[in-house]
Amino acid sequence: MSRPRIGVAALGGTIAMTSESGREVTPTLAADDLIAAVPRLGEVAEVTATTLATRPSASVTSADLASVVEWAETQVATGASGIVVTQGTDSIEETAYWLDLHWDHPEPLVVTGAMRPPTTPGADGPANLLAAVLTASAQEARDRGVLVVMGDTVHTAVEVLKGRSSHPDAFVSRPFGPLGFLEEERLHLRAARARRPALPMTKGGTPPSVAVLETHLDDTGDVLDLVVRAGYGGVVIAGFGVGHVPERMVDSVQRAVDAEVVVVLATRAGDGPTHEASYGYAGSEVDLLARGVVPAGWLHPRKARVLLVELLRLGAGPGEVREEFAQRGAVRPETSS
Repeated sequence: MSRPRIGVAALGGTIAMTSESGREVTPTLAADDLIAAVPRLGEVAEVTATTLATRPSASVTSADLASVVEWAETQVATGASGIVVTQGTDSIEETAYWLDLHWDHPEPLVVTGAMRPPTTPGADGPANLLAAVLTASAQEARDRGVLVVMGDTVHTAVEVLKGRSSHPDAFVSRPFGPLGFLEEERLHLRAARARRPALPMTKGGTPPSVAVLETHLDDTGDVLDLVVRAGYGGVVIAGFGVGHVPERMVDSVQRAVDAEVVVVLATRAGDGPTHEASYGYAGSEVDLLARGVVPAGWLHPRKARVLLVELLRLGAGPGEVREEFAQRGAVRPETSS
């Protein structure tokens, strides 16, 4: 039986970090180095390794991700069964969602990394890389969009969050839990949810400026006013509960909307959706939506920012933005896999 061909692209991150001092680590390893650390890979797949960048995850850019998509499309066009991308874990919840917005191929694109660098006892990078390649090779993973695999757990790009700053089990899927798991190197996934079509990908230029502002006790809206005066094209407000801001902030929200800044309302709770018709006081979700604010639905504030940037980059108008958030922020029905 022939082995599937899997393209592996490296962007850097903890999985690729070593240390000259024995303590602080920096990204130094190339894709070939990562592959060489997992002898079992050759048994399960024919791997093509490419180093696209060597950065800590906080420094990965949307331009890097556009290069990943272009490289991955070349790989599948020449016969790759799936794609694996290794990177730092700090930004995976954003980068994976960015990739998912632009990946429209049935071949799996799987993102993985490591919580412990290769130089420490119990380094998890090799096991995560093997699990990612196994997932990218599996028929069950096709037509699932972009997946994140960490600790033998499979997450969807739209739900995955880094729920803890450290520890190997840092990643969670909210609100509905992981998509599946690997057991004895076999993939087990629950039913797929229907996916929205991929967004067109544009390259070049500076991405639109979109801020994420978390409201808080005694918030007056002054920071939101500064963001508007700075010329930002959009802002995601992480509001209280199901989407609320203090009454003193309402005028700032209205000024932002009047200035044609796209304002998206998410919840800072970290789990659950914004509401649309539960509360009616000044600063409630009903009040804010009536002022022209766009509800994020089930999207986490950081995911909402990624989506808003890409929509503004494409020149989407207010109606298109509202429709995309209504669709992508909704709970999609599950379909048989």
